[in-house]
Amino acid sequence: MIVFPAIDLKSGQVVRLAEGDMDRATIYGDDPAAQAVLFAEQGAQFLHVVDLDGSFAGDARNREAVEAILEAFPGHVQLGGGIRTAQAVSGWFELGVSRVVMGTAALKDPQFVKDMAREWEGGIVVAVDARDGMVATEGWAEVSDVPVIDLARRFEDAGVASLLFTDIGRDGMLKGCNVQATVDLATQSSLPVIASGGVAGLDDIRILALNAHLGIEGVITGRALYDGRLDLAAAIAMAWRE
Repeated sequence: MIVFPAIDLKSGQVVRLAEGDMDRATIYGDDPAAQAVLFAEQGAQFLHVVDLDGSFAGDARNREAVEAILEAFPGHVQLGGGIRTAQAVSGWFELGVSRVVMGTAALKDPQFVKDMAREWEGGIVVAVDARDGMVATEGWAEVSDVPVIDLARRFEDAGVASLLFTDIGRDGMLKGCNVQATVDLATQSSLPVIASGGVAGLDDIRILALNAHLGIEGVITGRALYDGRLDLAAAIAMAWRE
């Protein structure tokens, strides 16, 4: 199972939000590239980066910071946040992003996402962000009437690499990952699932890793790392061992 340390970007700074609320942001640093290097030194081969401003605006707002991360980090970078046009998708791949995460576009223009998944085989991740079981969009500011599993199933035969499932109510809250909901999605869909939201410590990594055979590809963790509750090297070792 892959452990993705997260770098969330707001106004060029490294932050973490509480339950996806931009007004509840904790700043953890002003050098995203240095943070990426630190994660690499701790053993990370994969990185999850989100342009939070872009999620709300619908286009890139932290391009300079993302480019600095791409230059500094030696592994694979997965990027999300406001990527909603073919030009934006191709532009990021050309700059060296390994995978592009699409959420709002997946709900509002699923055919476009399917087209991108076929053009960039293995490069598109569909973000399935849930609040009370329903899909949220526009940087989690809007909640739809579409159940999570319904959205996931729309992309099963489209060439999508993975589903990124986030329980918004737990994101940045250190409440523990919603393992059951993640497993439910993985077993009800043919696509591998990346867990996100609420990771509080090594126990979350262990439990998810024990369920990896059910289709859990990886886990994203942010605040637990920044607050010192989770050691990245230990998390990576646990994910591989289990």
